Amino acid sequence: MDERQWETRKETVFRLICDEKYEPMKQKELAILLDIPRERRQELTEVLDALLAEGKIQVSRRGRYHKAERQNRTGVFTSHARGFGFVSVESMDTDIFVAEEDVHGAFHGDYVEVSLKEPGGSREEGRRPEGVITQVLGHSITQVVGTFQKNKTFGFVLPDNQRITSDIFVPEERSRGAVTGAKVVVELTDYGDGRKKPEGRIVEILGHVNDPGTDMLALARAYEMPMEFPERVMNQAARVPGTVSAADREGRRDLRDWMMVTIDGEDAKDLDDAVSVSREGDGYLLGVHIADVSNYVQEDSALDREAYLRGTSVYLVDRVIPMLPHRLSNGICSLNAGEDRLALSCLMKIDGKGRIVDHEILETVICVDQRMTYTSVRKILEDEDPGECKRYEALVPMFRLMEEAAALLRKNRRKRGGIDFDFPETKIFLDEEGVPVEVRPYERNTATKIIEDFMLAANETVAEDFYWQELPFLYRTHEAPDKDQMQKLSLFIRNFGYSMHLGREEVHPGELQKLLDSLEGTPEETMISRLTLRSMKQAKYTVDCSGHFGLAADYYCHFTSPIRRYPDLQIHRIIKDTLRGRMKPEKRAHYEKRLPEAALHSSQTERRADEAEREAQKLKKTQYMEARIGETYEGVISGVTGYGFYVELPSTIEGLVHVQSLKDDFYEYQDDRFELVGERSGRTFKLGQRVKIRVADTNQMTRTIDFSLCEAEME
Repeated sequence: MDERQWETRKETVFRLICDEKYEPMKQKELAILLDIPRERRQELTEVLDALLAEGKIQVSRRGRYHKAERQNRTGVFTSHARGFGFVSVESMDTDIFVAEEDVHGAFHGDYVEVSLKEPGGSREEGRRPEGVITQVLGHSITQVVGTFQKNKTFGFVLPDNQRITSDIFVPEERSRGAVTGAKVVVELTDYGDGRKKPEGRIVEILGHVNDPGTDMLALARAYEMPMEFPERVMNQAARVPGTVSAADREGRRDLRDWMMVTIDGEDAKDLDDAVSVSREGDGYLLGVHIADVSNYVQEDSALDREAYLRGTSVYLVDRVIPMLPHRLSNGICSLNAGEDRLALSCLMKIDGKGRIVDHEILETVICVDQRMTYTSVRKILEDEDPGECKRYEALVPMFRLMEEAAALLRKNRRKRGGIDFDFPETKIFLDEEGVPVEVRPYERNTATKIIEDFMLAANETVAEDFYWQELPFLYRTHEAPDKDQMQKLSLFIRNFGYSMHLGREEVHPGELQKLLDSLEGTPEETMISRLTLRSMKQAKYTVDCSGHFGLAADYYCHFTSPIRRYPDLQIHRIIKDTLRGRMKPEKRAHYEKRLPEAALHSSQTERRADEAEREAQKLKKTQYMEARIGETYEGVISGVTGYGFYVELPSTIEGLVHVQSLKDDFYEYQDDRFELVGERSGRTFKLGQRVKIRVADTNQMTRTIDFSLCEAEME
């Protein structure tokens, strides 16, 4: 039977079942009605099975076939480079899978109507729901960033976003004279329909792909990040005073005679937190002093609206896209040493066992004694470097107290089950042309941990204070991981001889910390730690205080970075309104209305920034390895799939060894053991295994690196 006959028979049966006079029948009854002889009834079975698979018909428990009762949903379509995609529906926990043939011309990011193929709960348990896109309701993407390719009478743009699966046709008269290799912004004028390509016009030429900085500029534009501040915002920033006035100091606690420092990276310019520690009895008085940005950025001003739009500062490899103009972020709002600054201070009394037994949140005026770096403080505390100790002689006793207090806070957090992921961050060094010349891990040290511990303590203290005041507030929450994700993790670590206890309902964070502790110093430490992190849910901003799973904290918020995070700025306003007695019913109503939207928007801009920062690093790592094709390195297998395995190098760079490159053998993926096994050679590649690789190829468009196994490894 050819395809035409097959489709005709399906259509005949489907039309019969859709007929208004049709009464649901069993297969045997349908065969009699259609006059199908007994010897050909297998063909009817196949037709009915196909219509069921397509979601066009349903079968009752008694075996009667009837037209499917379509269940339509609306959501956002996310395309995949291979042609299929997913629709995320707000009311559903799981995205709906859409096969390539069921996309029906939907464009990445479109708001669509999708019809479930298996309505009424007929889907097998554990299987992702599948659907068909029936209608495009709206487009969210209006502009696309990509590389222009010129032909004689037209051009086309290859999108940087790999989820946009089609080139975009550009007529010559709409190309603005762009040349091959230009990075451009193309405005979509036609989204295509699956048979016809999308069409657009060039609205901006960002530069040539080989020009310094064009890659990061294109990435920022692809994520729709505003690069320049509007004129009205810059004008408002210009009117902000450069110094603290006497009027600003009125009503504030004067802490300018307190010894305090900022501790940041060498290249940091927006210094929004200072710390002080002094001995108090057998405990400590810890002060976390945060720049009072809200004094200069008034709610609903041009500065505030722009900060809200951006949501967060974004740290790409070669630039920072700030939330606030530099006049504020590097000037009056930055806690620069030797200059009076306005702050919100959280003063915490810590007893000899590391418990916060009392606290005070207040408006202050401060003057930082010294701008310290993580490197200098590490040299003092870890290396006891004579030169650094002499240079900062007056501050060294306070640094010792900081080390003691932070260690106690950290011990208590770990005792209650807080998880401490100790991953090395990636540090990428560029030359003047923006070319990566070195990639290396940036390890945490004593100094970075001290600041982390102090900021966590302040964030928890502030959140708990305002929770018990029962005021509108913006919390940072982290839900417990799904049980099935934890079961998968438990199965995975069993292959390496590890185990963890899973409760009936959910895992306790302390169990995950025990796992991480047992991994310390092992070859598989980084790989299993990363997988553990991926098994957990993402933290987000909410108006409900549901706790933070990863920190094992009942109360948590973001209070400590108002220069670069909008939620912190919003929280500062709530704190000041409360301290000044302005939290009247109308003010509460204002925050109750505003905060849910602010929480959602801040979570979205945070996700966007995280993704852009990851993509920027992947691109620069790809460029770095492009200049090193043919070189050999040793690394650890960090992931295994059916198409190959990933290898991570000590520099944190990761690449893929394709199965096809493993010569003279057929490799089978053992998904229960997470390894590739050669059928003839018996050679096994598994997670955590050390291998020697050669850089085979790179692709800047997809930001991927291909490795090949060195011959010695294949013998």
